[in-house]
Amino acid sequence: MKVFRLIILILHVGVLFLLLGTLLNAYVPPKLFPWFNLLSLGFPALMITYVVFTLFWLFSWKKRTFVFMLAGLLFMNPVQRWVNFSSDKKETADLKVVSFNVKAGLLGAADIEKYLNSADADVIMLQESGSKISVKGMEKSGQDGILAVFSKHKIVGSKSLIKGDYETNNVYADQADIEIKGQVYRFINIYLEPFKFEKGMIKIDGVQEDDERKLKNIVKRLIPVFKKHQDQVNIIKREIEKSPYPVILAGDFNSVPNSYEYYHLSEGLQDAFVIAGKGSATSFHDYKFPIRIDYIFTSKTIQPVAYKVDRTVKLSDHYPVIATFSLNK
Repeated sequence: MKVFRLIILILHVGVLFLLLGTLLNAYVPPKLFPWFNLLSLGFPALMITYVVFTLFWLFSWKKRTFVFMLAGLLFMNPVQRWVNFSSDKKETADLKVVSFNVKAGLLGAADIEKYLNSADADVIMLQESGSKISVKGMEKSGQDGILAVFSKHKIVGSKSLIKGDYETNNVYADQADIEIKGQVYRFINIYLEPFKFEKGMIKIDGVQEDDERKLKNIVKRLIPVFKKHQDQVNIIKREIEKSPYPVILAGDFNSVPNSYEYYHLSEGLQDAFVIAGKGSATSFHDYKFPIRIDYIFTSKTIQPVAYKVDRTVKLSDHYPVIATFSLNK
């Protein structure tokens, strides 16, 4: 039994150090050391393992339980970015935003249009928008086929921040300045470089040689994209910092919480899910593994009131993300 407990202790300490590595994404860029960013992908599994080991020490009546419980407090905020249970807000919402990667309408452009028209949103931000989708009674701006912003309110200005291409840099970012109740807000819609995985590339079949080859190919595909994301994030951050207006940043970040991308794009902003979300923030459902890659961040002068991932809508490989805000100062 002592040998077994020693093995558990070594594993538990190892998991703790791996979790601490995810925190270093706030400081270490992927071009310098991309492996911390790789760890962020496994954060849910690492955290569950950490909790199971802590419970093992608790039921074993070992004093080290309290050490691991105290260390676990370091990960309260990182966990909140995946799963959250915020209290109901007293503020009255006067802005509704929907962000949705619609996969170019490949699973049904007409149904997506119907959903968007019934959403009663003030602003809709689409990624991989396709060229066929429109929303009645709303102004539109954006890069046709990739990004689109629809607004019930007047769009007073718009421009492309990053215009990529499918082959070399498949990243896009737009901004739209929208006047709401006499105040201009800057909406930034982004689609960071995707990893271009297919299900067959990541499916583990139990054949050792094939699985090892797949894992190596996954890492080879992830690392270069992490490094591209660093440059893309820097461009978007500069635009956010230059904004003379309050900012709402939304889109498909192709990055999980606690990643380099999350820490640096959210700097100076607030995650609407962390403030007003309940339950799981998982938004990409094409794989069985829980993945949150869709976000809505805002300036701190904008108060999130509610945040929802609408899992009833299966018109894409992403679920739509819906948030309401109070603009009253």
